[in-house]
Amino acid sequence: MLVICLLHTLVLSVHPYWADWLAGPFRDSEVGADEAAQFWGLPGGFVAPGALLGLMVLREGRLGRTVPAVVGIVLALWASACFWVVGPSGFLLVLVPAGMLIAARLSRRGSPRSTRTARA
Repeated sequence: MLVICLLHTLVLSVHPYWADWLAGPFRDSEVGADEAAQFWGLPGGFVAPGALLGLMVLREGRLGRTVPAVVGIVLALWASACFWVVGPSGFLLVLVPAGMLIAARLSRRGSPRSTRTARA
């Protein structure tokens, strides 16, 4: 997820709309469809919450825990719905971490809980 967010930011961050967005055009005027699409594709899109979710999953993994399978299921459903609306796009890539989260949780069901001890 972090890689997807990073690549999304790198690809979409180079465009001419940053100055316009920082001026606040969405508050008091209409913006063009291209400018609005670019906004929802980067600063208003999935990048910030996706990166936070990725960091949370990374932390849980380092602590020997997994996130609930529903996190992966919701990600997969969201990506599938977006793919249905938009068509071939990067949304398909989200199915990879979603599947990994589901698989990690399902594989933990049959194994005993981690016996890691807290470090003093």
